[in-house]
Amino acid sequence: MKDISNIMSNTLLFNSFAHIPIGWIWVCEASKIKKKKIHAFNLMGREIVVFRGENNELGALDAYCPHMGAHLVDGKVEGNSIRCFFHNWQFNQQGLCIDIPCLATMPAKKITTRSYFIKEQYGLIWLWTGETQPEFSIPCVPALQDQAIDYSLGNQWQKKCHPNVVMINAIDENHFQTVHKLPGHILNMKPITIDHTNIHFENQGRPTANHWAGRLLQKCYRGAITYNMSYWYGLVGTVTVGPDFLQMHLMFALRPEKGTTLGKTIAFTKQRRGLIGKLLNRCLLQLTKVVGWYFAVGDTKVFQKIQFAFNNPIKNDKAVIAFIKHLENQSRVQWLEPTMKSEFNYET
Repeated sequence: MKDISNIMSNTLLFNSFAHIPIGWIWVCEASKIKKKKIHAFNLMGREIVVFRGENNELGALDAYCPHMGAHLVDGKVEGNSIRCFFHNWQFNQQGLCIDIPCLATMPAKKITTRSYFIKEQYGLIWLWTGETQPEFSIPCVPALQDQAIDYSLGNQWQKKCHPNVVMINAIDENHFQTVHKLPGHILNMKPITIDHTNIHFENQGRPTANHWAGRLLQKCYRGAITYNMSYWYGLVGTVTVGPDFLQMHLMFALRPEKGTTLGKTIAFTKQRRGLIGKLLNRCLLQLTKVVGWYFAVGDTKVFQKIQFAFNNPIKNDKAVIAFIKHLENQSRVQWLEPTMKSEFNYET
C-alpha cells in the first residue's frame, strides 16, 4: 500500500467531475425517444439533442446551431435530419449542414456541427464520448457473453457522490461486514485486468462453518461464494451473484450528473425456450431487479453525506486500489471544451 498516496495525489479520472473517460454512457430509456421527435439532454455539462429520423435511426448533435447558437430542440425533424427553428438550417445525422434556405447554393466549404455516435441497446440509449469511431462495443455481462439474453430495465437512482465512489463500494470488502453484517471473511476480491478498459473482480472467499449463516451458505456453493464484478472505464459495471443453482446478473450504468451520480439498473438472464421458460425468466428478472434495488439503495445514507477521501488505505482495500490504478490508465476526453467552431467565413 506504500504507493497509494502518490497515486491519489496524481489521479485525473478517479472521483473527478472535470475529466470524462472515453466510453459508452447511458442517456435515457430508448422508449422516450419517439420517431420524428427531438429531445434535449445536459450530459455532464454539455447540451446535446437526440432525435429519431423517419428511418427510425438515431442522431445526436451538439444542441446549438453553429450559425447563431439557437437551440436545436426548438426545431423539427425532416426525413432523417433536423432543421433549426431560427433560420431553418438543416443538419443530417452526421452533423453536416445540407440546406440553407436563404441561399441558392450551399457554400463551397462544408458547415458542420458536432455529431455523436449513438446506439440503442438493453432498452437504453448510449452515447460514445469520444470524437472518433467507437473503439469497443457497449459492455455486456461476461457470464452471458455470446448467449441469447432477456433483460428488463430496473430502477433509476441518484447518489450525492461521484460514480467511481459508488462503484468501489461494491468491491469494498470491509463494509460488507460492518454495514451489511455478513459473517467472517466471505469476500476476498481478486482483481483481474481484462484489457485497458475492463477490469474484473472475482470473489475468492468461502463461507465458514463457525456461523449459522456461513453453514447455510455452504449448502448453496461448491466453492467460493459467487460475487463477481466487471467494470468498464469507471462508469459501467456488472455483477453476477447468487447460489450455484440460481445466479443473477445485473448491470449498473452510471454517469456524473451535476456533482452527483445518476444510475440505471438492468437485469439480465439467459433466454429460455417455451412458455415455462418465458414465465421463469419473467420471475427471475423481477427477482434480479429486487437484488438490483438492494444494491442501488444500500448505503444511501453514507452516499448522501460522504466527502470522499482515501488517505489511509489498508491491506483489505486491495480491490479498491486496483480499480483506481486501472482507471487512471483510461483515455479521457476534454468534455467541457467548447465544440462550436467557426468553419465558414462569408466573403462579401
